[in-house]
Amino acid sequence: MISWPRLPAARLEGRVALIDMPKVRVFSTPFCPYCVTLKEFLKANKIEFDEFDVAQDEKARDDMIAKSKQMGVPVVEIDDQMIIGFDRQKISELLNIKI
Repeated sequence: MISWPRLPAARLEGRVALIDMPKVRVFSTPFCPYCVTLKEFLKANKIEFDEFDVAQDEKARDDMIAKSKQMGVPVVEIDDQMIIGFDRQKISELLNIKI
């Protein structure tokens, strides 16, 4: 599992405020090229995410199947919304990424 640190986004009256970033979970396998592309896209846009290798992690795989109703990867969960596959436009929309 990879977790990226939250970064300060603004200063309010001398205090650092953190943007409330959506929770992003990526269900993937190491041999899936779309999974690799998705994770590179998120990293390039400085989006923090938790990564689950569903080829090794049976609990994560069961969670992914229960929520997405399918077994293909990648699956991205953004704050409880499931996106199946690397849907760049939908992911960008939900994460406010300009494409």
